[in-house]
Amino acid sequence: MLVGLAMVAAACGSGSDDTSNSSGDMQSEKPVAEPVVYPDPDWMEVDPESVAVDPAVLQEMADLAEAGGSNCLVVTRDGELVGEWYWNGTDVTTSGELFSATKSVTSALVGIASDRGELDIDEPASKYITEWQGTDSEDVTIRNLLSNDSGREWSFVTDYVEMAAKAPDKTQFSIDLGQQFEPGTEWEYNNAAIQTLDAVLEEATGMDPGEYAQQYLFGPTGMAAEYGHDAAGNAITFFNVTTNCRDLAKFGYLWMRDGEWADGEQIVSADYVQESVTPSTDLNSAYGFLFWLNAPGHWVEPSGPQGKAEGDGVRNPDVPEDVFRASGLGGQVSVVYPSSGVVFSRMGPSDQQDAGAIPADDFMPALEALGADLTDGND
Repeated sequence: MLVGLAMVAAACGSGSDDTSNSSGDMQSEKPVAEPVVYPDPDWMEVDPESVAVDPAVLQEMADLAEAGGSNCLVVTRDGELVGEWYWNGTDVTTSGELFSATKSVTSALVGIASDRGELDIDEPASKYITEWQGTDSEDVTIRNLLSNDSGREWSFVTDYVEMAAKAPDKTQFSIDLGQQFEPGTEWEYNNAAIQTLDAVLEEATGMDPGEYAQQYLFGPTGMAAEYGHDAAGNAITFFNVTTNCRDLAKFGYLWMRDGEWADGEQIVSADYVQESVTPSTDLNSAYGFLFWLNAPGHWVEPSGPQGKAEGDGVRNPDVPEDVFRASGLGGQVSVVYPSSGVVFSRMGPSDQQDAGAIPADDFMPALEALGADLTDGND
């Protein structure tokens, strides 16, 4: 999918105009900042060519998405909708599960709670999870949980089968796991550790995280979204948020706009947004606070049954380094390309392992095409 972002960016052209003064000399004028457009209450649809987006590139993205079994694809630039497609009997109102893209939404809730003074991400999570007090997990910070370097107990079976698939009380199961490594020394994509943020948020804010999201995130941005809950009534913070393709793009645009929304409302602070899309640990340059990045350094991918992939450099050499994304199983994704003004979202059936597949990277050539003109000469 990141590949598509690239095409969209090259398809976006930009240029500067010179004006002549009365003596015939060419004189540069300071460009006037364009007013920021927000999808409030919904996206404004525009002709792609009117904002210098090549329709052929958009169609290339759509063809790729359709071939990958997608339910929907929404492409936006600078707060305006330049293309959207629906398949498999879905439409603009169809809601679907985000799976692990939920983690990025949970990051937003932590940022909002931090901004409101309800918690500090550098304080121990044991302040709110009393079961960890006096144990090896006592010093695990909220920052560690956001960064996936908490060192909390992890195995593929424990995380994906026993906790995610079977545990009726996912929060208590996750809290009761042990401490495997010293905090900050190992990176692991740990669903159970992230699920403990349910307990942190509820204790810190006095609200169920799903209700908190409605009041401080979904409501103010007009997102038709909601958190799922487990059999014990806990908000599921590592997956299970549901929304539609347009509103998933809204979430990406909120992050592109540094947490600001219509009428200057600051949903989450710019400082938190920027920190969330900066590598949060030297252990993995491809990860911020529950967002996937493409920054240079040592990158690590989630462990699977066959182990963990890692390397040095940037995770996706053909992807601009400023691209980041919220990403989930089955190709649920909101991809943000700040330097081109492009945000796109794609959703599809979770059981399409071939498509779930449609990794974001497959869209990158299109993204590059959309952004090339915008970034040309500005390296």
